[in-house]
Amino acid sequence: MADSMVVTILQQKGIEGIQEIFHEHELCNVIVQPDEIRRVMQFLKGDPDLKFNMLIDIVAIDYSAYPHGKQARFGIVYHLKSLAHNMRLAVRAFLDEARPQIDSIHDLYNNADWLERECWDQMGIRFLGHPNLKRLLNHKDFIGHPLRKDYPIDRRQWLEEPDDLMDEMERKLLEKGIRLAVRNERE
Repeated sequence: MADSMVVTILQQKGIEGIQEIFHEHELCNVIVQPDEIRRVMQFLKGDPDLKFNMLIDIVAIDYSAYPHGKQARFGIVYHLKSLAHNMRLAVRAFLDEARPQIDSIHDLYNNADWLERECWDQMGIRFLGHPNLKRLLNHKDFIGHPLRKDYPIDRRQWLEEPDDLMDEMERKLLEKGIRLAVRNERE
C-alpha cells in the first residue's frame, strides 16, 4: 500500500487528537496534540488497517532559528513503519517552550526507551512516565542540552568522575541470573 493511502485511511478513521494530516516529500505526516500522543500511537500500532508496529526513530527539533516559523519552539517527530502494509508515517507534535514535555511511549515500542533518553539528553525534551530518563550520550554532570540552538557551541564541560552506565547493565544481567564479579569485589 502506498504512503499516500495512509492519508486517506487516517482521514476516514477520524482519529481524535490528530490536528492535521498531509502528504509531503513522499511521506505521510500527522500533527498530533501533545497530550494525545499515547492514545494516537496506541491506535496507529494496533489498528489492523495501519499496524505501525516499527518505531524507526524519534527526532527532537529546535525551531527557534527555523526560517518559516512553526507553532512552537520545540517539536518531536516519531518515524513509524508498518511492516504488514509497507507504509511509513511521521507523527509530529509541537511542545511548549517553557515546559517541553510529552508522554513516554517506551512501553509501546521497546526502542523508544533509548530514543527518548537521547532526545532528553541532547534537547531537553522530558518524557513523562519514562522509567529511567537520564543522560545517555553526555556525562551525568553535563549542564544544558547541546543540540538546542541557544547552547554555546564553544562551551566545554569536563567530567570529574567516571560514569560507566553499569548500574543499568548490572540490573539487566541480574534479571537474567548473571552477577558481575568485578562489580561485587568493589562493594
